[in-house]
Amino acid sequence: MRIDKYLWSTRYFKTRNLASTACKKGHVRVNGQVVKPSREVYPQDEIVLRKEQINHELRVLDLPESRVGAKLVNLYREDTTPAEAFEHNELLRQAKEYYRKKGTGRPTKKDRRDIEEYLDDDE
Repeated sequence: MRIDKYLWSTRYFKTRNLASTACKKGHVRVNGQVVKPSREVYPQDEIVLRKEQINHELRVLDLPESRVGAKLVNLYREDTTPAEAFEHNELLRQAKEYYRKKGTGRPTKKDRRDIEEYLDDDE
């Protein structure tokens, strides 16, 4: 089975076109090598997939006939992604929310003065 079809059928991507694009951009590695979308995948292959700033690591257990339901995905792959990858992504999201809420626009003059005052205190 092709790698793009496998990633689509195990629900890592919503469409096969998105899976193919990720392969073409070099976001997918099989056994340590960057692969094209047409690369064949076999059981026991190790796949590293970069998606949404997280390196998902998985092992192919079996090849599905077609796209499978979310409850059945674990029959075809073993997810070995470390928990630290998800925690790091969560910390980045929280850090962005801490400074400024989404949609509030650019900093005001008062915000700019506060930032400059804070930076001057550090020096």
